[in-house]
Amino acid sequence: MVPYEEIEKPRFDSPFWSVIFEKHNIKWFLVAFIILSISTFALIFSSLNLHQADATLKKMQLLSSAAFSLGHGGNDSQKVMGIIAAAVAVYIHTSGVDIVTLPDWLQVILPDDEKGINAAMPDWIPLACYSAIAAGTLSGGWKIVKTMGSKITKVTSFEGVAAETAGALTLYFTEHLKIPVSTTHTITGSIIGVGLTKRVSAVRWGVTVSLLWAWVLTIPVSALLAAFVYYFLSIFFN
Repeated sequence: MVPYEEIEKPRFDSPFWSVIFEKHNIKWFLVAFIILSISTFALIFSSLNLHQADATLKKMQLLSSAAFSLGHGGNDSQKVMGIIAAAVAVYIHTSGVDIVTLPDWLQVILPDDEKGINAAMPDWIPLACYSAIAAGTLSGGWKIVKTMGSKITKVTSFEGVAAETAGALTLYFTEHLKIPVSTTHTITGSIIGVGLTKRVSAVRWGVTVSLLWAWVLTIPVSALLAAFVYYFLSIFFN
């Protein structure tokens, strides 16, 4: 948590709201809210019948899936943001252009701990990354959703809340520790975990093995495609 005294540019006049909406603090308040909500539900769960519990769990999934979505953006988007920011910074340093003369949308500063320089990037970079991930999920993510929700193991509302909450917490902590992880790997592991609580045979291990092979092949295939695109474009730009 970042205290009010250490916030460089408070967003509100009130110290309370400035601390809550500080970018480094928001995720921790969200984690606390998730844990409090799940704990409160667990306390009253035994007093509900099956129909009431299922209806409540479906509403809880809106919260847990939203929390996982925020973790997805906070982790996966930052990888692309770093690449874009680094590309702009390399252009600035290699072209010899004075950064002061550049427009605001190109004002990218990479961090330097030795010189005490803080990183800075224009708002369009994170906005573009978040929008691209959202558009990609909306347009072509249904097959992945179907695989995660039914092909690995049959996921009920209760198991969905448990898996999404575990995945969200994992992404928040890895993002805080600056560890880049795959969101797909995280949710897959969570779903396998809830499936194993029923029995080992409840998990379709053939689908899991196929996913593992896809993850392993992603790196070399992407590398080869990137090399091909680079050499193809170099024909026109050299």
